[in-house]
Amino acid sequence: MSEAPAAIEIGPLRKKHLRAVMAIEQQVYTHPWTHSLFLSELALPASRVYLVARADRVVVGYAGMMLAPDEAHVTTIAVDPQWHRRHVATRLMVALTRDAIARNYTAMTLEVRVSERGAQALYRRFAFVPEGARKGYYVGPPEDAVVMWVRGINTPEHGVLLDALDRQAADGARA
Repeated sequence: MSEAPAAIEIGPLRKKHLRAVMAIEQQVYTHPWTHSLFLSELALPASRVYLVARADRVVVGYAGMMLAPDEAHVTTIAVDPQWHRRHVATRLMVALTRDAIARNYTAMTLEVRVSERGAQALYRRFAFVPEGARKGYYVGPPEDAVVMWVRGINTPEHGVLLDALDRQAADGARA
């Protein structure tokens, strides 16, 4: 690719983005969320955060988080397969984490398929660690989930980590 890569912009997911989000959802997941599920999530702005990553105004990824009383729970993250390995997921995770910190959360959690080693590696870069499992959590195909947590996201040390990951993602996108 000889042309300069498009800058990735992270912003709020809006209803107007759902067609593109659904196209990515269909490509990435064997049991995708429905359009109505996304609409119901977007209808809960006090307890949900959904973001899109866009390159030249084209949606290339998205992520979501549920705000529970004691933790921010990552509900979904996906990147268009044509945009894999371009640090889009890292940029989305940085933005979700910073949003959680801004809302005074100190911990985040998520579930990830046991077979999703790449996703688990991404989360480990953010200091998530496995703390449990959920048997048969996923359907289509059935699979267990690894439950991962990161605590102390509001500490200066974690802020340094986020800054470094954000810089690496920005530098990697320009490489």
